[in-house]
Amino acid sequence: MNGLMMSQQLSISSIVEHAERVNGNAEIVSVTADNPRHRYTYQQAFARARKLADGIATWGLAQGDRIATLAWNDYRHFETYYGSACSGYVCHTINPRLFPEQLVYIINHAEDRYIFIDPDFVSLAEGLVEECPGVRGWVVLTTAERMPQTSLPNVLCYETLVAAGSEAFQWPELDENAACALCYTSGTTGNPKGVLYSHRSTMLHAYATMMPDALGIARKDVVLPIVPMFHVNAWGNPYSCPMAGAKLVLPGSKMGDGETLAALINEEKVTMSAGVPTVWLGLLAYLKASGQRVESLERIVVGGAACPLSIMEELDTYGVQSKVGWGMTEMSPLGTVNASQATRENYSEEDFAKVRLKGGRQVFGVEMKIVDDEGNELPWDGEAFGSLKVRGPWVCSSYFKLEGSDAHAEEGWFETGDVATIDPDGYMAITDRTKDVIKSGGEWISSIEVENVATDHPKVAEAAVIGHYHPKWSERPLLIVVRGPEGKDLTSQEMLAWFEGRIAKWWTPDAVQFADELPHTATGKVQKVKLREIYKNFAFPV
Repeated sequence: MNGLMMSQQLSISSIVEHAERVNGNAEIVSVTADNPRHRYTYQQAFARARKLADGIATWGLAQGDRIATLAWNDYRHFETYYGSACSGYVCHTINPRLFPEQLVYIINHAEDRYIFIDPDFVSLAEGLVEECPGVRGWVVLTTAERMPQTSLPNVLCYETLVAAGSEAFQWPELDENAACALCYTSGTTGNPKGVLYSHRSTMLHAYATMMPDALGIARKDVVLPIVPMFHVNAWGNPYSCPMAGAKLVLPGSKMGDGETLAALINEEKVTMSAGVPTVWLGLLAYLKASGQRVESLERIVVGGAACPLSIMEELDTYGVQSKVGWGMTEMSPLGTVNASQATRENYSEEDFAKVRLKGGRQVFGVEMKIVDDEGNELPWDGEAFGSLKVRGPWVCSSYFKLEGSDAHAEEGWFETGDVATIDPDGYMAITDRTKDVIKSGGEWISSIEVENVATDHPKVAEAAVIGHYHPKWSERPLLIVVRGPEGKDLTSQEMLAWFEGRIAKWWTPDAVQFADELPHTATGKVQKVKLREIYKNFAFPV
């Protein structure tokens, strides 16, 4: 017997319709290149999104075609999220910090038809266009007066496109399982992989982020998403905020500027924010130097990389509650949130310092387990550690255009690549990673790719890269080099200079250590566990 309830499709166009009717007067505030403080309402935003959709409808695209973005967190990017996805297309957010070769691969693999770009990225796009023949046009997110001179073919002005559209545009009826967004991992091993989100998964994830022990977003909140909209949909904030009716503050390209962030928090009365640890380091440094405070800010969510205890304790002195969150691109991204502040009185100061560093407890909708090498499930005793596996309605089942691949070690579970423990209270803590990747400032760096470039140097016999603690970036690559026969005079400066133009600048190791040999397994693989032990006392130059 089935229940006698209505069946309504969970599509993100329902967020638009709800926000227009119920939360229409809530504000969106943006920092953009052409306006240091653009301000309008959700009602105005979604009216423009309809006009944008009407303009896109003239392009002759098919349902499911990909429309990409290379853009900062601002109102035009927000409109593009909805104008594309609510029309039945897939909004493909691209990380502009990736190396050009990766960008070319991603654009071609996704088969992007049009790309919306911030003026800051026009020159970047000009360097990609010859290798991306499938792109039919480029839309610059600016006004006609500020359109840059560019060699891009079929270049369009965003504001001209919007002005020509009609607010009467009607969103099509969409299946909730239809794709709405696409985000690529940053290629920890091999080429980046595409994670294709559905309307249903996105809606359920947005619901989950609003729960009190998650991000707890409510109508009374003023939310500042510092995590980029090109990185896993800014952790769902562009969906949950209009759903709740929370005021949304978007920092544009100033997301790493402590002074701008402090001004936005204080002037817009921000209550909640989300970002990687390096952002909070920058904000705290500015507050300390300026003597300012952030009285309205109640809480932040820290994710993307391990958060040093010192950051959380310094935030305590400003009356700001910090929550650690853990997730992945493949998880939309929310998996766990550490809300231990709510039960702080149950811990001694020493125990609380330990528990608040953990990844947190799984939110409803995410199941997780840890298993040993044979796949046997391990106990939640805080001591046993094993491979972390997850499943749930916003966890990917396979990668885009790799549906036939063995994406998971076990049917129905996603292999995260992390090694973790889970204590009796359900607090998960990442202890290691099964893949030798480095997470710096919330972004992945492939140690293998860096090693490959290093060993191309004619004076290098062998090289290994390990992630090592860094006080600002959480982790940075440390390069260990064995000199070749012709490399007796090889210096650190020469070695580091070798990477210029060969990998993304921020992937370049922060330091080089020379060794007579590297430790190997019986099969010839470098033993990185031993390398981490050998260099555990190394300190990066400050």
